[in-house]
Amino acid sequence: MTSAEAGSLRRLAPPARRFLAHRKGVLVRLGLWSLAEAGQAFLVGQAVARSVDEGFLAGDPRRGLLWLGVALVAVLSGARVVRGVFAQLAGVTEPLRDGLVRRAVDRSMARAAPGGPGGTDRAAVSRLTNQVEIARDSFAGLVLTLRSFVFTAAGALLGLLSLHPALLVVVLPPLAAGLALFLVTLRPMAAAQRRALAADEALGEHAASARAALRDLAACGTGPGVERRGAELVADAAAAARTLAGWAAVRTAALGVAGHLPVLALLVAVGWLRGRGVSVGALLGAFTYLVQSLLPALHTLMTALGAAGSRLLVVLDRILGPEPEPEPEPEPEPELGPESGLGPGVESGPSTASAPGAAAFAVHTAAAPAVELRAVTLSYGVRAEPVLDALDLRVAPGEHLAVVGPSGIGKSTLTRLVAGTLAPSRGEVRVAGRAVTGRPAAELAALRVLVPQDAYVFSGTVGDNLAYLRTDASRAELGAAIDVFGLAPLVERLGGPDATVRPAELSPGERQLVALARAYLSPAPLLLLDEATCHLDPASEARAEEALAGRSGTLVVVAHRLSSAVRADRILVLDGVRAQCGTHAELLGRSPLYRDLTGHWNS
Repeated sequence: MTSAEAGSLRRLAPPARRFLAHRKGVLVRLGLWSLAEAGQAFLVGQAVARSVDEGFLAGDPRRGLLWLGVALVAVLSGARVVRGVFAQLAGVTEPLRDGLVRRAVDRSMARAAPGGPGGTDRAAVSRLTNQVEIARDSFAGLVLTLRSFVFTAAGALLGLLSLHPALLVVVLPPLAAGLALFLVTLRPMAAAQRRALAADEALGEHAASARAALRDLAACGTGPGVERRGAELVADAAAAARTLAGWAAVRTAALGVAGHLPVLALLVAVGWLRGRGVSVGALLGAFTYLVQSLLPALHTLMTALGAAGSRLLVVLDRILGPEPEPEPEPEPEPELGPESGLGPGVESGPSTASAPGAAAFAVHTAAAPAVELRAVTLSYGVRAEPVLDALDLRVAPGEHLAVVGPSGIGKSTLTRLVAGTLAPSRGEVRVAGRAVTGRPAAELAALRVLVPQDAYVFSGTVGDNLAYLRTDASRAELGAAIDVFGLAPLVERLGGPDATVRPAELSPGERQLVALARAYLSPAPLLLLDEATCHLDPASEARAEEALAGRSGTLVVVAHRLSSAVRADRILVLDGVRAQCGTHAELLGRSPLYRDLTGHWNS
């Protein structure tokens, strides 16, 4: 036994004793039904032996049939015994399941509570569903099989001894050999089961993390990296399953030795046994004990211990064992998507200097439009109506463009197309003269920052959050961004630029200000704001947009208020039929939809 397994047994022994001590009545009743099962096993073999020796071979068929009737009654009584066993079994297994569920919930809540380790315990889902059910089913199987084997084997071996001691000499060696081979597999099988469960938890946690960060993965282009990590976890889980299957094959061999060799040995030794006075009836009774009682019970025991036993030990240790130490928070790395601290707030990448291909972009973009859409059509489905239909748009370098329109008309879709996180159904999207579709995320990150409505602040210092897109920003530049966006009260409340930020303690508006200041410091020449100021008051929104428009570069804003549209150089109105672009005054004259929106904003 490994030290880990020994430690698991030491940890689990006290709660196991307490659990069983509170259920003595159920265990006593279960034991009484098991004694009945042992008596049944003993009686069947004796009845067969006596029906042959005292009945049919002695010329008394009536006596033989009478003993066979006794055997039949003993077999039929097994149904009543099984019913009684299962009735008592529920009194042991269901309280175990309820206790494990409470333990798993308590652990998850303690981790999430203030003062706890913190973080999301994604493995709690596996504990509450898969692992608790494994524990309940495995425990039930072990109780049934251990109880059945002990009492059935006792009845069968006692019956063999009563028929003739020489029968045990033939039967016991292959039984012992099969059991020994089986016991050798228990330790590596438990280790393989432990690795399989750990791989299952890791894969489940990765899937939950990736599902929650799908928008980030698309924005940052980190999907392939996450996909590779998922493939590695799937491969690990498959390797653990193959190892488990290998030891299961060894266990099957042990079952063959213990389950078939005793019968073969008995057949081979018939002459030797007859020479020592073993009667024909005793031989048939011995075969009955083996085939009907001992070997089925042994087969069930070995199957349960080899699979259910190791699973139960591992699962109970994971649920009842000590809380694992929280893993240190990883350093921000663009390739890691949301875990790097980028999250769904600012969809971009590192600074221009670290982006491959940035120099080539700079050379090419000297006179190119900042944004250009050429007959762009986007449909979310083959037969769906297009959200954008043959849209042409040119945004000059340094221009401030506002995008307005009814909810669901395609404003966010437009920003995603420009950011390169969504590919058009037809047409072409260019940023700084280069087609964005299919471009590596690092190249796109050098040119654009997309700030969506749900701003993301990661766990780290204030300075880390602000300088994430420009890691070489000086303290003076960080301080200037804090002043420009009115973040000084928040930073002072948190304890300064080097203080740790707890994202859950910030309001939605504060998180948006942090994300906007982060974008302000970014060297990317194109900023895309998708209702990124919706949680700000009008004064804060105006200050933020003026600061972003004043920086070197191009600004495209999905407008949340009329004031945001009026501040822009031009306004793009999306109406689902024909987009129109112009100044505020021009659109008031020629766009009924824009006039309606203006009236709605002013009302």
